[in-house]
Amino acid sequence: MDRFLYYLVTVVESVLGIFGIRGLYEQPAYTVVQRHDRGVEIRAYAPRLAVETDARGQGDGEAFGRLFRYITGANRAGSRIAMTAPVETGGQRIAMTVPVEQGAGGTMRFFLPRAVAEAAPEPTEAGVRLVAVPAERIAALRFSGRVTPEVRDEQERILTWVLAAAGLRASQSPMFMGYDPPFALPFLRRNEVAVRLDRS
Repeated sequence: MDRFLYYLVTVVESVLGIFGIRGLYEQPAYTVVQRHDRGVEIRAYAPRLAVETDARGQGDGEAFGRLFRYITGANRAGSRIAMTAPVETGGQRIAMTVPVEQGAGGTMRFFLPRAVAEAAPEPTEAGVRLVAVPAERIAALRFSGRVTPEVRDEQERILTWVLAAAGLRASQSPMFMGYDPPFALPFLRRNEVAVRLDRS
């Protein structure tokens, strides 16, 4: 894609994102397999490819910058790759390495468009890596508004309570999935707290 056109599309997507319009962003495909109290959905996701980096939490601008540089050309092919949604930020890494996670702070992850995933270029910046995410089930709770640590904690408590009542177990600590830019109107934002479910 032409450099000027790429940045023009990126700016248009950002402006539309202010108003909660996110139809231009590709999102990972999933099927809702169960619905529970308080709007909790159990989703089945197909395998997908992501680019991730270590992060100090969901508001880590340096981590976001590393990932953004990857999709704007900091890769072996110098390719510009379309932005997708959501941006995923997670907590502790457990055994597999595939999900979003790392020690104290966690990781931040962008999912790559399906058209790029088969031949995704290797990152050139240190600390940025491609990860293959296997098919999985995720429990997610959607909410709008500003995301403060208190709001996120409350939504995670609700999600944990609903899953416990349904007899479902998380395989990892909760993560955050943000679908909109930080300057989007709060009441139009799509935010989610989610957990990967135990395969058993």
